[in-house]
Amino acid sequence: MTTSNTPTKHLPADERRAATVESVVALAASCNPSDITTAAIAEHMQVTQGALFRHFPSKDAIWEATMGWVAERLLSRIDRAAKGIASPLAAMEAMFMSHVEFVVAHPGVPRMMFGELPRAELTPAKRMAQTLIQRYGERLHGLMAQAKACGELPPELDNEAAATLFIGTIQGLVMQSLLAGDVTRIRRDAPRVFDIYRRGIRSAA
Repeated sequence: MTTSNTPTKHLPADERRAATVESVVALAASCNPSDITTAAIAEHMQVTQGALFRHFPSKDAIWEATMGWVAERLLSRIDRAAKGIASPLAAMEAMFMSHVEFVVAHPGVPRMMFGELPRAELTPAKRMAQTLIQRYGERLHGLMAQAKACGELPPELDNEAAATLFIGTIQGLVMQSLLAGDVTRIRRDAPRVFDIYRRGIRSAA
């Protein structure tokens, strides 16, 4: 990841855009995302604001690209975690823990998500975040259907509610870790919390 000690003045355009996004994620880990200005991003990258705007037409475009970065990496991560696991429930657990590790590695991401979603207007970044949740839910629905087919989950389970609870449980863990000022505590809590979630959806009627 690009840091303030890594000048980006001479990077190709694609790498400059990627470095801009990574700088936003890094800055969001230590300050309020709503306070991140293009001047702060440029300073972090050791470039001018003019250099930023040669690659992004606006700050909203930077935020949209950042949400796209989050979606691509998070979904790729959970897909890799679940790949090759025969048990659908075990695959869901692997996704859960992989998501937790993503948050620990990029603590600025949930701060940006929580800051973007409550906005009344449907910004491009907010639309991207909504698409991420939808695509995440589709993966969960697929695994739950498989789990029902092989007898790991009861056929009466409400897939929509169970998927909402899965994502909401992670969000709750993240919020508590941020309030505690220690994002790594989510690693300690996640296994016990998922165990309760698993027992709950197994016994759903």
